Amino acid sequence: MPLKPFNPQKLYYKISEVAEMFDVNQSHIRLWSNQFDIIKPKLTKKGNRMFTPTDIENFKLLFNLVKVQGLTMAGVKKYLEEHKKEIKVDMKTEINQLTEVKKKLGGIKKKLIVLRDKL
Repeated sequence: MPLKPFNPQKLYYKISEVAEMFDVNQSHIRLWSNQFDIIKPKLTKKGNRMFTPTDIENFKLLFNLVKVQGLTMAGVKKYLEEHKKEIKVDMKTEINQLTEVKKKLGGIKKKLIVLRDKL
């Protein structure tokens, strides 16, 4: 539940964008990404964190647990440990969906190449 909407079609978000979405300091985002292994930002050559839509979804969960439900960091870690299987299932489902999209895009690419060659 980010406070500001985000575009799930966008591949990567800067730390400043994520902080703005949740109306928190960038230090919160860095802390959460260091403390919780469900957040896995990609690092640029300069070392800047780039977050995926999956990371944003996981931030929603963390934000809800910390800011709405009032859990401590230890409480959040306990919650994540207890619900690890559910979270992994969601990630596997997303990976499967992305794999299917990749296959479909590969098929479209092949068709476009054939059409291009006919022209």
